[in-house]
Amino acid sequence: MQRRDFIALLVGTAAWPLTARAQPKSALVGYMGNSTATLEANLVGSFRDGLRELGYEEGRNITVKYLWADGKYERFPTLVAELIAAKVDVIVTAGTPAALAVKEATTTIPLVMVAVGDPVGTGLVRNLAQPGGNLTGLSSVAPDLEGKRLQLLQNVVPKLSRVALFFNSLNPFHVVSMRQASAVAPTLGITLQPHDIRTSEHLDGAFAAIRKERPDALFILADRVFLHNRQRLMDFAKEQRLPSVNAYEELVEAGGLMSYGPSYEDMHRRAAIYVDKILKGAKPGNLPIEQPTKFTFIINLKSAKALGLTVPPLVLGLADRLIE
Repeated sequence: MQRRDFIALLVGTAAWPLTARAQPKSALVGYMGNSTATLEANLVGSFRDGLRELGYEEGRNITVKYLWADGKYERFPTLVAELIAAKVDVIVTAGTPAALAVKEATTTIPLVMVAVGDPVGTGLVRNLAQPGGNLTGLSSVAPDLEGKRLQLLQNVVPKLSRVALFFNSLNPFHVVSMRQASAVAPTLGITLQPHDIRTSEHLDGAFAAIRKERPDALFILADRVFLHNRQRLMDFAKEQRLPSVNAYEELVEAGGLMSYGPSYEDMHRRAAIYVDKILKGAKPGNLPIEQPTKFTFIINLKSAKALGLTVPPLVLGLADRLIE
């Protein structure tokens, strides 16, 4: 072997460990879901789409540890502890209760919040432009969402008077939601009949009360307990011939009448952008929290027909999607 070839081989061999050390390590992200992998498959799919668009491939340069609360908020502290023990680089959650559980457990691991209701009012961050600390993400708060949902319901249901309202007192954001709904209802001539559903076990009591009260419709606030129990809720609404309005399109796909709200799929896809920025060195507290810009209005025409309702052409024209 000639001397220069030997030197080239020697230099190349010496460089191998250096090259290996220079390779970026695979990121570990903790994803804490509120329900189950099956029930939140579309949201997880949107998050994964967002990661792929940014060049991440699970199993190659990123690993996502998925944990599920099965619709039980009391499980959040245990799930957060598991993610902390796993030494994840970033945690992703959806909804206010999950974000509060992470905030209470760690001030160092970055948190990307998705669809939190009122990040400032609930004490999660100091302001939207400069969240501070280890938190950032996307908010689902928008002016008068509950009022708009009630108006849409009134436009479809003739002589709407009494509306059963499902809320969760364990969800801090429902203070804002209840305030919005209570302010608008009287102006529409609507009386709200509130039912506090903190866990799945509270549904039976609420169902029994509704059978006695005989409301004209059902209004369901945005909460993962309701998302987790969507088929049970919509089966009850069908049995009682109750038109319903809510924030989640999944409830409409399960047989509900209509939904109006921020696009949760879009927010989960955009959550990947925050994860990417944090993995590349950005401090979460310096990343402004986004407010929703994309909203979705869905009507289930099969359910409307079963209820004997005719959806006005003006309302049909507003819909982003019709289920026929």
